Amino acid sequence: MPFREINSKMVEATLAPGQKLFSQRGAMLAYRGEVSFTPNIQGGQGGVASMIGRRVAGEATPLMTVEGAGTVMFGHGGHHIQVINLSGDTLYVEADRLLAFDGTLQQGTMFMGSQGGVMGMVRGQVTGQGLFTTTLQGHGAVAVMAHGGVIELPITPGRDVHVDPQAYVAHHGDVRNKLSTAVGWRDMVGRGSGEAFQLELSGNGAVYVQASEEKL
Repeated sequence: MPFREINSKMVEATLAPGQKLFSQRGAMLAYRGEVSFTPNIQGGQGGVASMIGRRVAGEATPLMTVEGAGTVMFGHGGHHIQVINLSGDTLYVEADRLLAFDGTLQQGTMFMGSQGGVMGMVRGQVTGQGLFTTTLQGHGAVAVMAHGGVIELPITPGRDVHVDPQAYVAHHGDVRNKLSTAVGWRDMVGRGSGEAFQLELSGNGAVYVQASEEKL
């Protein structure tokens, strides 16, 4: 189910009978047709175990199930919206950045260890806590939120991408992540929160970066 971008801060989805999508609660702006909105207690397609995992991980952003026949417009907090189309691969994204996503996508929570969780990586680096992130897998569309617009940076073998963790939005593909501490002149680079961390992404895929270090 594709999302149509109305402008940089609003998207529209068209629902047909038998289709559904999940959205962040409070994200519906307007709708036409016979559409229902139900608080989701199952944790999306991942079920109860996924929901429990997200709560343990702090990934408990409340969702609602949207079903029926009609069109629904979404937006939240005036944030910029980026639509990402998945073709069987997995998207890794922080839960609070999810605006809406296709109900056909399999949702889960992943313990990333040294492999990601990005803002959780920074927290984990400081506190020693486990690192988790939300995953969406399959064929469908995802609308994510960001500050100041988003750019997609390709990641190819031999051409790693270094990102300020505060500017990270999401990534997909066969990508390996490593959080490193900047030293020397690199302490002056980036727009982080004072901790001299850099996120290094390698492999084959893409990373989405926002034009701001602000949190949602």
